[in-house]
Amino acid sequence: MQTRRFHALGAAVAAAALVLTACSGGSSAAKASPLAQVSVSGGSDTTAPTVTVKPKPLSVTETTTRVVKEGTGATVKGDEIVSLKYVLLNAKDGALLDTNFGKQNLGINLGSADLLPGLKKGLANQKIGSRILVAMPPKDAFGTQGNAQIKVGGTDTVLFLMDLLSTQKPLKSAEGKAVKPAAGLPTVQMQDGKAATITVPKGAKAPTKTVGQLLIEGTGPKVVAGQTIRVTYTGALWKDSKTFDSSANSPQGYFETVIGQKHVIKAWDDQLVGKPVGSRVLLVVPPADGYGAAGSPPKISGTDTLVFVVDILAAY
Repeated sequence: MQTRRFHALGAAVAAAALVLTACSGGSSAAKASPLAQVSVSGGSDTTAPTVTVKPKPLSVTETTTRVVKEGTGATVKGDEIVSLKYVLLNAKDGALLDTNFGKQNLGINLGSADLLPGLKKGLANQKIGSRILVAMPPKDAFGTQGNAQIKVGGTDTVLFLMDLLSTQKPLKSAEGKAVKPAAGLPTVQMQDGKAATITVPKGAKAPTKTVGQLLIEGTGPKVVAGQTIRVTYTGALWKDSKTFDSSANSPQGYFETVIGQKHVIKAWDDQLVGKPVGSRVLLVVPPADGYGAAGSPPKISGTDTLVFVVDILAAY
C-alpha cells in the first residue's frame, strides 16, 4: 500500500527502551534539576505553548524529565501507543525545531525497536493528562551524527515538551462479532503472521463500484478521518486471486497511515473511516477507487479490480 508518511518528525522520532524517575514540578528535586529554570507559557489546543530555555546552552548527560503538570489518567507502561502533542527544541540555544500543535496528534509506539531511547525513558511511568519536559543527550536522541534535517548537531541536547493525551494497546488481529458476508464475494482465509489467502469466485464478474463488507465488526471506537490507523492487510487481484501485497511482508508486520486525508487509495479512505477498531473489512475496489488508469506497475494494471482484507488494530 503506497502512502505518504504522516509523522511530523519523520525519521527523527522513531523508538527503544529504559526507565526514568520523573520529578514533580514543585519538589525540591525538581528545583535541582537541569530543567528547573525552563519555563512554559501560553498555548492552546491549536497553538503551541512557548518554551523558554534557561540556562543556555542547556546540556544533560542523561535523559532528564520534569513534570510540569501531572495528569490523573492511566500510567504509561511500556508497550502502548501514546498519543501526544509536542514541541521540540534544540536546548543549546532554545531554537524551535518542530511542533504538532494545530496538526495531527503524534502516536508513539513504545514497543517499537526504532524509538529514540530518550522518548521511552521520558514517557515511562507518566500519567495520561500530564505535561512533561524531557531533555535528551545525543546518546538517547540522534547520536553523535546529530540530525541535519532538523538542525541538531552531534553534541546538542534536545528538549521535548509533551502533552500526553491518551494511550492504547494495539490489537494483534481483528476482534469482535463475526458478520456473514453477502453472497458472491471473495472468500478469505487468515493465517497468523502470513498473508491472507483471498479467493475470488470462478467466473464472477468484477463489480463496477467499490464494495465494503464487514467480516468482523469490532467493538472499539470508530475510526475518524485524520487519525492514524494501524492495520494488517492483504491485497489480491480479482482476475486471478494472486496476492500483490501484504503487511505480513513488512519488517514490523503491520502498516500505519493517516486515513481520510488522501494518503492512501480512495477506497481505503471511504470505507475504513467510520469502522470500529477491531473490525475486519473486505474491500473490492475497481480502478477508479484504486490506482486509476495508470495502475501501479508492474503488478497492478489500469484495468485491475483489487480485493483487500484489512484488520483495523488501532486508531489514534
